Amino acid sequence: MKNIIRNISLATLLVATSGNFQSCSLEEVNPGGFTMDALTETEESYQKILNNSYFAMQRYFYGASGPSGVSSNNWMAMTEATSDLWTYQGNRSNSFREWFWFYAGSSPNTTYTQNFWGGTYDGIGSCNLAIQQAAKVPFKTEAARNEKVAEAHFLRAVYYFNAVEQFGGITMLSEPTTDINYRPERTSPMEIYESIILPDLEFAAQWLPIGNHSTTTTPTRKAAIGFLAKAYLQTVQYDASKKYAEKALQYAKMIVDDAEAGGGKYNAVLYDTFDEVFAESNNYQNKEALWKHRWYAGSDVHGSSSGNYRLNRNDEYFLCKVFNFGAMVDKQAFRIAWEGGPSGQFMPTQHLLSLFVQEDGSLDPRFHKSFTTEWRANNNYTWDEATVKKFDREESVLGKSISEGQLAIKFIMPQDPNYATESAEKATQDYLVVDYKDVYNDASKEVNMTYAYKNPSNGYTPDGTSENLFNYFYPSLSKHNSSNYYVANASKMRNGNLNATFIMRTAEVYLIAAEADLYVNGGANAAQYINKLRTRAGALPLSKGVDVRTILDERGRELCGEYNRFYDLKRTGMLKDNSYLKATHPELGDYFQPNYAVRPIPTSFIQTLEGGGSYYQNPGY
Repeated sequence: MKNIIRNISLATLLVATSGNFQSCSLEEVNPGGFTMDALTETEESYQKILNNSYFAMQRYFYGASGPSGVSSNNWMAMTEATSDLWTYQGNRSNSFREWFWFYAGSSPNTTYTQNFWGGTYDGIGSCNLAIQQAAKVPFKTEAARNEKVAEAHFLRAVYYFNAVEQFGGITMLSEPTTDINYRPERTSPMEIYESIILPDLEFAAQWLPIGNHSTTTTPTRKAAIGFLAKAYLQTVQYDASKKYAEKALQYAKMIVDDAEAGGGKYNAVLYDTFDEVFAESNNYQNKEALWKHRWYAGSDVHGSSSGNYRLNRNDEYFLCKVFNFGAMVDKQAFRIAWEGGPSGQFMPTQHLLSLFVQEDGSLDPRFHKSFTTEWRANNNYTWDEATVKKFDREESVLGKSISEGQLAIKFIMPQDPNYATESAEKATQDYLVVDYKDVYNDASKEVNMTYAYKNPSNGYTPDGTSENLFNYFYPSLSKHNSSNYYVANASKMRNGNLNATFIMRTAEVYLIAAEADLYVNGGANAAQYINKLRTRAGALPLSKGVDVRTILDERGRELCGEYNRFYDLKRTGMLKDNSYLKATHPELGDYFQPNYAVRPIPTSFIQTLEGGGSYYQNPGY
């Protein structure tokens, strides 16, 4: 396994790196034979320095999560939860308050961001070291040096981008140092963008190789160009003049134009159909992905090893509680199949589902292509009396059987073609029919927490005060499904244990172009970018003008569950007060305060600073 460099105590003391060596794999390495000069003697040895820049990206951000649901390593929660699109499973707010509910009215938790804060400065320190040491390496040409060090510039920009959008102004470090600063100062977000994020991405966009579709964690030029458009656009929240919107449009068009021309310049591709984007056969070498993260059981190309560890669990985060119905039972084989496991947390809000309802009352085709609404039994099951009663079925269902492989659970939407019939007959079906109207309330835009039983003979009260047992079942995002997941000690490891998540894809750049065009040209061309995505999905084209809300809604439909929504709400001004969240996710809006648009600096860091560090903490924490 490759050895990589890790900086010491950087996150705690804001020290860049001191050149301490240890392995992030399962092997212990004696560092005595290594010196920094030795690692700069060849291009191959320099790779060991560069490899360390990836470690935190894989461990804390787009890599493997912790072993038990929403954990301190769940980047999906940091970027998608506490937004208008997701509520906690079954809308039960007593758990994971910091992740889904802006602390639910209690005192803010100031420890849950620790791994991300630490990972940020570990990553930044490693990138700074890689950038500095590259000058000593005897590359054959200066172009070869620039191409390699461009990886570190790209990664440093991504670390800072995420840090600024999560924490606000932070301490800016652009080169290695061994000095310990117990009273660091914070730099404004815009200055960090202008001093590091944008220049780093400009450099990467010039020097990263074109690459091909088999590249995964290693970024290529199209990734840098796409992220550059993204970063330029994100600055509009910090600058009323939106002076960088034109740059965002410029770089977005580079990707859009290349995709429209067949990808000959940057390998940019927009698949012809939405189905192709998340087809499992296209996962690992996905052409639409600008940058992917790969999960792998064993040491990967960047020297990081997961060993006997459960990798990507993104599918499970979005899975509803299917095991609350007896035809679905928790089996290990089930967990490494498409269905995932029992630990679902992310439940679509009423607002997210409403975004897929088109002007003519039909569903945007992306809904059923993005969400699972039918589950087949993985167990032979016979309806018993208790289950008949608790799910408000008629007595005729008692004793009916569902065989393994048959339809077990079906969530029905009012816009489905056969909804009226299926809703009318739901109490007599041999499978569990879950009606949208029993789970969601369109008037209040909330999840129904109580249920009024229709059948008085079942012993449950009809007064609407009973616990709603249907809201455990909801449309489950299927974008992250894969049969390639690795499970520790599983006897069956699928297809080489490889899968990938898409950190950014071409479709997002079309929407960046639309939003940037709105700021630059008043939206004269915005509709054409949006309609490109709608047309390929089979959705109705836009019939009216484009504004920020139009674009925000389209991003929700196209990109839900793809590490974007918290940033989208910040950028478009939806977190300046609670009015937007009150209108789209009322329960979350009740808890929101404007200072929650940035996360707390972890207590473990604050307490190391001079005078207790209170000056460094974000307001309101």
